[in-house]
Amino acid sequence: MRAMGSSQPAAETTQIIETLKRSAAALRDAEVPFALAGSVACWARGGPAPYNDVDFAVREQDGERGLQALVDAGMRPERPPEGWLVKAWDDDVLVDLIWDFSGLPAVDELLSRSEELSVQAQPLPVMALDDVVVSQLCAMDEHALNFAAPLAIARALREQIDWRAVRGRTAHSPYARGFFTMLEALGIVQPADATRPVEHARGAAPSVRVVGEG
Repeated sequence: MRAMGSSQPAAETTQIIETLKRSAAALRDAEVPFALAGSVACWARGGPAPYNDVDFAVREQDGERGLQALVDAGMRPERPPEGWLVKAWDDDVLVDLIWDFSGLPAVDELLSRSEELSVQAQPLPVMALDDVVVSQLCAMDEHALNFAAPLAIARALREQIDWRAVRGRTAHSPYARGFFTMLEALGIVQPADATRPVEHARGAAPSVRVVGEG
């Protein structure tokens, strides 16, 4: 698999990928259902190299059991106050086990529509790409407003994302709407109204399917 579009030092990327493999193996051996999420789910499809941490989607009832599996693999546990995830440290790399994603349905549904992909020659379940992008956009607020990572993912994986569906699922968020305005200006997606019939002098043209938006 090829990691694209990252300026991250190779040693740091290698460390994150090694943590990904160790933690996935620990969860699998403990029979904890999971799917790769966040930046690693995008990297598994040819997107930018994973950054900061390794995210897994797990069911809430499996959170503590998953954390214990990581501890048994030599990682250091952390229980943050947020209540929607638990964490473990593999040296300097953070592993998040998440059961409540912004803008997404229950994890059971996310796991059921995940895809099995070959990640570092290992078959692993990976969250649907549209779900990952929706969650990233819905998580944005005035305190966490960084377009850099979603923009890199949009550039690298634009043809794999159902942009029309993502736009509809995030329409309630002003930050997501702002992100789409930027994508339109950069030519990554077509304007939303580009899918509507255009009136011509001799009548309306049929609606046009926008490439890359469904």
